[in-house]
Amino acid sequence: MNCRLADATATRAFGQALACVLGQTPHGLVISLVGELGAGKTELVRATIQALGHEGPVASPSYTLIEPYELSRRTARHMDLYRLGDPEELEYLGIRDIEADDLLFIEWAERGTGYLPSIDIEFTLTYEQTARRLGAKTNTTRGAAVLERLAPSRHRPG
Repeated sequence: MNCRLADATATRAFGQALACVLGQTPHGLVISLVGELGAGKTELVRATIQALGHEGPVASPSYTLIEPYELSRRTARHMDLYRLGDPEELEYLGIRDIEADDLLFIEWAERGTGYLPSIDIEFTLTYEQTARRLGAKTNTTRGAAVLERLAPSRHRPG
């Protein structure tokens, strides 16, 4: 998957579409978000979590490292590991307490290597002048199934 997000509104729309698919997914998923500071990672997570039914604010976990959001059927957790000093700190944050049906959104996942669960989908946001380019790759069959449902038109013949 590779698409252009013209502005913050387009990023939020993509997050809403992702939430629609995730809301129909019976199992948990681990999603990594890659990109420079300000590329739109938190905005994408915020839009997704709010579209999944969270009515309050969705803050950046830059200083808390992890923020949980109770949804109707599961918990969504947003992690920002930019300020993580050592991957072992994830043990103290309760990384092993995450349930299999939780949704886990991780910014700067490479800083938690060796302690994080397997990543199902990796979204990469890059600057493209005033817009953003969103790329996606999957690492699991669960992640591939979500991307397939997220962009079904790209697989139609003709």
